[in-house]
Amino acid sequence: MESVQAIKQRFGIIGNDPKLNRAIEKAIQVAPTDISVLVTGESGVGKESIPKIIHQLSHRKHGKYIAVNCGAIPEGTIDSELFGHEKGAFTGATQTRSGYFEVADGGTIFLDEVGELPLTTQVRLLRVLENGEFIKVGSSKVQKTNVRIVAATNVNMFEAIKKEKFREDLYYRLSTVEINIPPLRERKEDIHLLFRKFASDFALKYKMPTVKLTDDAINLLQKYRWNGNIRQLRNVAEQASVLEHNRTLNAQALQHYLPSGGSNLPAVISTSKSESDFSSEREILYKVLFDMKSDLNDLKKLTMELMKNGNVQDIQKDHEGLISKIYGNTDDDESNIEDLEVLSIPEKTHEPIDVPETPMDKYHFAEEIDEEETLSLQDKELELIKKSLERHQGKRKLAAAELGISERTLYRKIKQYDL
Repeated sequence: MESVQAIKQRFGIIGNDPKLNRAIEKAIQVAPTDISVLVTGESGVGKESIPKIIHQLSHRKHGKYIAVNCGAIPEGTIDSELFGHEKGAFTGATQTRSGYFEVADGGTIFLDEVGELPLTTQVRLLRVLENGEFIKVGSSKVQKTNVRIVAATNVNMFEAIKKEKFREDLYYRLSTVEINIPPLRERKEDIHLLFRKFASDFALKYKMPTVKLTDDAINLLQKYRWNGNIRQLRNVAEQASVLEHNRTLNAQALQHYLPSGGSNLPAVISTSKSESDFSSEREILYKVLFDMKSDLNDLKKLTMELMKNGNVQDIQKDHEGLISKIYGNTDDDESNIEDLEVLSIPEKTHEPIDVPETPMDKYHFAEEIDEEETLSLQDKELELIKKSLERHQGKRKLAAAELGISERTLYRKIKQYDL
């Protein structure tokens, strides 16, 4: 069995952190078996090195090694990519295609960002893990495959399971052995080593002297949070190698390449809401709906009193709080109870209305509504407006006076009912 140091040299892994060494040791130990492995860690920590170690130290090293970024494949095509499809299985399937599990038979598949898999694909993957069987898209034939699966994720799997975004049974199948790669901020002694390695590589690439750091710059590197981990450190080393004229950087010069707070690059950040948050939101929504229902019932009650009594002033005094709640401030010159009422019987006034005399038998449409009869208030309102306008040959002022509402309200009703 190869030593940890030999493996690090072979695969270009830099660092002497105990947690990193323990992760490599676990990879070496599980490699000869066919145990499924789940590699966890933040984005940019170098999780892709572990599956390569496992594959190269296993009896499958002469088989194919396929790395699949599950988060980069559209949901509609990922089943076809992984398991293949038959000709005509869907639009654009002009020929039969073999999926990764068929191509990598006898080898290893690395499923990066496995936490991004759709639930339907998770069911298919679980079947492969349990008995090595899969079915192509558009086929009914069960096929066998002998594939070692190594998965990786930067997602908190227990949170994903709790939110029902990842199957719990699949998680335990994938994580027979779990290998965690520590973030760069927990490997402070390795940060300068990695920077020196990157600076040396870029000096060769761009044919220029190697960038070096002063003691205060090294101290700044080690105190920085590195949310983007090794990927971010590599980018900083490349920028400094290309842009700096002075090949020795102090802390002040290095600070220009470090984003303030170290919080604007990819990192595993939990932005999820707790179940209690959603529960409280539902309660608020229910309360709003119940309040709306109560207001509607009060409005119906007010409208019925207007229909029966027609004494606007008395009703306005008795229901001042309700009117204010439903219609807002009614003291505005542009908004008063006459404009807001549902029209019915004319308001009682002390002064006679200047309306042409008409035989009383023509007022039959304004008879009291039988409470036991099921009628539509809107239909009755429309009927009253039509008949009043007909009586007064379309003169809105006379019709409004007869109906007991303002001319402006009548005009709005005419527009509403498209009369």
